[in-house]
Amino acid sequence: MATLRLGKRSLIGWIAALLIPVLCIGVANAAVPSTPSGWTLVWSDDFNGSAGTLPSSANWIIDTGHGYPGGPANWGTGEIQNYTSSTSNLSLDGSGNLRITPIGSGQNWTSARIESRRADFKPASGRILRIEGRIQMPNVTGNAALGYWPAFWALGAPYRGNYWNWPGIGEFDIMENVNGINQVWAVLHCGVSPGGPCNETNGLGAARACPGSSCQSAFHTYRFEWDRSITPNQFRWYVDGVNYHTLSQNQFDATTWNNMTSHAGYFLLLNVAMGGGFPNGVAGFGTPTAATVSGRPMVVDYVAVWQSGAGTTPPPSSPPPTGGVIQAESYNAQQGTQLETTTDSGGGQNVAYISNGDWLRYSVDFTGETQFNARVASGAAGGVSGLVQVRLGSPTGTVIGQMSVGNTGGWQSWRTVPANISAVSGTQTVYITFSSGQPADFVNLNYFSFSR
Repeated sequence: MATLRLGKRSLIGWIAALLIPVLCIGVANAAVPSTPSGWTLVWSDDFNGSAGTLPSSANWIIDTGHGYPGGPANWGTGEIQNYTSSTSNLSLDGSGNLRITPIGSGQNWTSARIESRRADFKPASGRILRIEGRIQMPNVTGNAALGYWPAFWALGAPYRGNYWNWPGIGEFDIMENVNGINQVWAVLHCGVSPGGPCNETNGLGAARACPGSSCQSAFHTYRFEWDRSITPNQFRWYVDGVNYHTLSQNQFDATTWNNMTSHAGYFLLLNVAMGGGFPNGVAGFGTPTAATVSGRPMVVDYVAVWQSGAGTTPPPSSPPPTGGVIQAESYNAQQGTQLETTTDSGGGQNVAYISNGDWLRYSVDFTGETQFNARVASGAAGGVSGLVQVRLGSPTGTVIGQMSVGNTGGWQSWRTVPANISAVSGTQTVYITFSSGQPADFVNLNYFSFSR
């Protein structure tokens, strides 16, 4: 689901004959499929839980309002709904499904959007990453469906905290649909906007009718694969196992490809928007309309991520650093933080909005280092401070070194603070954790290093 898609699509010819009513054939639940031989389950959610409850907060972040703070209005797409955390819009149904339900009329709608906490989904070198969901689109068609825009998609991790770097950081639309048409769209967004190698704001897309039963009347399985096991690498999209869209690395210049594949990875999103550039463009007029009906949910049975080969977490895209400077934004995973543009020497980004309980994860190759140096800045109020800690193995692992950080004169007033650590050797999973007695943000981190 494009974050800045405002242009009218030239897709009406694909779907003019598909505006036909369909009958509901019921909602069924199935568990996450067994992991195929030669693959490893990286992450999943089968949405089991009590009816009327929210999805797991350990897995999902609930987006609210009309946009990210400081980001484009109306989520950059012109959609009109207000996203909420109300169980009227977002809830488990007690039968192993998640329901995202738009409610409203005219130009006043509420709905829901969630995104995975993990933002490190990418394949290791030589492997394939498979992202899959079993979903029934909102069961509504014809004029009653005008404005409905369900989506299952992924955004590049650097988008978190920097809401103006789209589409360069990459976007994979695994399933998109508008206006209740029996059609699934697969789209890649990349490069620059407008225009560029991905023809923004449209993206590089393909579409087809759902096999067998319509997209609206039944569950279908939507899958995206990122294949690093072949040269050139490929992106592939599937519905019910049928490959209907493929893009190859050699279709893009090196800069475009690297910008969307060399960062920490992707996070997943599920949402139902109302109105905006895509449904309006396909309809040829503004949506939703007075004919649009309320309360038709997108139903999600499961979402799962697999990787070919062994291992449960894709490693970083480059070898673990040994000594030298490690950029804070190069994390493999994080909790609670955002990125922002730094004014520190060298430019780029720093990790910001860090408070108690937040963490960053890295893979580091140690050779007996005993010194930790962190480049930090803080504009925290008087009396607000905290600890920057180094842990091995988990966010609650043993602290092998730490430093105390208070106000440095501003959130972009940088200083390097040293600390001793216990001697470490070998490749280690390192967590930089943050601890404070106050709930307020207390530090920004630009980069750090380990030395002897």
